[in-house]
Amino acid sequence: MKKALDFVKPALILLLVAAVVALVLGLVDSMTRDRIEAIAEQTKTNAMNAVLEAPSYEQIELGADAPSDIDEAYAAEGGGWVVQVTETGSQGAVTMMVGVNPDLTCSGISVTESSETAGLGAIASQQSAAGDAFRSQFVGQSGTVAVTKDGGTINALTGATITSRAISTGVTAALALCESLG
Repeated sequence: MKKALDFVKPALILLLVAAVVALVLGLVDSMTRDRIEAIAEQTKTNAMNAVLEAPSYEQIELGADAPSDIDEAYAAEGGGWVVQVTETGSQGAVTMMVGVNPDLTCSGISVTESSETAGLGAIASQQSAAGDAFRSQFVGQSGTVAVTKDGGTINALTGATITSRAISTGVTAALALCESLG
């Protein structure tokens, strides 16, 4: 009987601790969820304005035949589009906003999420001289965008060709989508 109690007592304590922790986590989630969603929405709006400034954006319904790398697309008030694209980089997903002018040229890119290597692929998303210089190469691009190693005009980040290719592929996908939207 004593051996059974030796087993049950720690199990009950562990169950009680787990229940208290779950309750606390649930309360914290319910208290912070709206704030986190508002911050995420503001971050998205800031990224959209960084690539194609407009008074407002209207989300475009993408059909079932939309490419899998296109997450969302928006028509910008006054002309143009903003497309959220996710491509696979060297360390995982690279999510970016791509602005597209009415003449189907890229107006800018903003890398919003990335798990790329610090000091290499992560430079693409950084607010630094190297990051700004890399992203500025995409402005004015049209059609198929590629790095110089693949016959294009984009100079890849040093040591981060896969990341550079992923971003070029994302810009190309965004431009193709907008061309199909007319």
